[in-house]
Amino acid sequence: MLSDIEIAQQANPEPIGKIAAKLGIDEAYLEYYGKYKAKLSEDLLREKMTGQDGKLILVTAINPTPAGEGKTTTSVGLGDALSKIGKKTVIALREPSLGPVFGIKGGAAGGGYAQVIPMEDINLHFTGDMHAITAANNLLCAMLDNHIQQGNALGIDVKRILIKRCLDMNDRELRNIVAGLGGRVNGVPREDGFIITVASEVMAILCLSSDILDLKERLGKILAAYTYDGQPITAADLKANGAMAALLKDAIKPNLVQTLEGTPALMHGGPFANIAHGCNSVRATKLGLKLADYCVTEAGFGSDLGAEKFFDIKCRKAGLKPSAVVLVATVRALKYNGGVPKTALGSENLEALEKGIVNLGVHISNMHKYGVPVVVAINRFGADTDAELSFIENYGRSLGADFALSEVFAKGGEGGKALAEKVVAATEKPSDFHPLYPLSLSLKEKIGTVAREIYGADGVTYTTAAEKAIAEIEKLDVQDLPVCVAKTQYSLSDDPTLLGKPQHFNITVRDARLSNGAGFVVVYTGDIMTMPGLPKVPAAEKIDVDADGKITGLF
Repeated sequence: MLSDIEIAQQANPEPIGKIAAKLGIDEAYLEYYGKYKAKLSEDLLREKMTGQDGKLILVTAINPTPAGEGKTTTSVGLGDALSKIGKKTVIALREPSLGPVFGIKGGAAGGGYAQVIPMEDINLHFTGDMHAITAANNLLCAMLDNHIQQGNALGIDVKRILIKRCLDMNDRELRNIVAGLGGRVNGVPREDGFIITVASEVMAILCLSSDILDLKERLGKILAAYTYDGQPITAADLKANGAMAALLKDAIKPNLVQTLEGTPALMHGGPFANIAHGCNSVRATKLGLKLADYCVTEAGFGSDLGAEKFFDIKCRKAGLKPSAVVLVATVRALKYNGGVPKTALGSENLEALEKGIVNLGVHISNMHKYGVPVVVAINRFGADTDAELSFIENYGRSLGADFALSEVFAKGGEGGKALAEKVVAATEKPSDFHPLYPLSLSLKEKIGTVAREIYGADGVTYTTAAEKAIAEIEKLDVQDLPVCVAKTQYSLSDDPTLLGKPQHFNITVRDARLSNGAGFVVVYTGDIMTMPGLPKVPAAEKIDVDADGKITGLF
């Protein structure tokens, strides 16, 4: 089989105007970025925000192996399959970050014959949204440091600066730095550090804002630092939010692309789910619901991260009501959760599958807690045996979830028609969607609820630093905010080595931070990093470009 990039480069995409026409979008509403991608204008968003919504379908997954389990591939293939069975469909996805593209996971445009294109553009600079978010975040940092350098009229305590600079790249060297060296004209020396762009509050704000004015207001609420006498300093106090919003005036507009089969796809925003809220923009999702009868979206990593945040943060804040959940699983990931090493996942092993399948059971149970019908999609690999697939099917149905094989990687939309039929049927069932917890609970009660109900923890342990951080947040009277837990994606616990269904463990909270503009509290557990590092052999080593500008090695 051809590589992902070879498949994408052999495609014959339609001009983006024709893709827009499938959704009833006139060319006047398109802002072209070449022939095959465009931003959608503010006029379109204003005009389309009335009328009936289509069905919202969330694609999530079990706890993955390090290589991922094909959640985006399934989302794209499901969208194509729904189109094939005659349903007006749009896909709403996150934009890839350069960190994973050059790291270990590769791109985030799907795979095989279920991809969004132009694949190289999407996985690299796309329409520049990531760069704009990076610039807006770093402008705030520059203005804060400049304020201190120019006399510090606000009395900012340089030891209590909360924001960090960001970069859309995996670069562990920048996690902790000392800035401002070189004498008085070069700034005030202090400890600083970088986070990856997709973990920044500016990214979260862009994805949760309803329009440019809401964006500007939210940016102004970013808690940047404290003064020497303990008073909060915001981006608005530094008079930075207007210029930040100006940098983001185009980035806030959703991007329109297409799948290999010509299904329209909105790609906008890209927060990670293990260190941020893991969902594409509210604007793109809401627009998708107005443009089509079915809107397929995804949330990052397993349902313990992306889906929980999709439901408890995004749906709650945006008033979204999902009609069905597609839970992606693979035979190899379930065997991995049953203790099989990565090198031996290609051999039939029903004993390991039986041990690891409890992970699928937890995710099914968790999704039912939100009152939404669940369809288990098995992303089929060539080494999967009939015995293994039958075992998973029977297990899923015993827990009240429907089941379908997904072969979209190898067959495109045709390989997802059975899944599409099951999903359509699921969306016709009653959906009693509700968040997991009320916002009236205290921060610790919210954290405890997620830990017990979603992770299966016995309880929560707080470090001294976490206790202090939570106490400071509570002083600011922001009790009505949801929590966004930063946690490893490889385990239901905060320990990536505890696979399957861990028992008798506590979640350790080591810190907490108020994302005041985004409207949630980030809770840091275990050893999760907000600036990832590259692996021993980065994917970047295999990426190249020839004299004609043809890129190779992307996947």
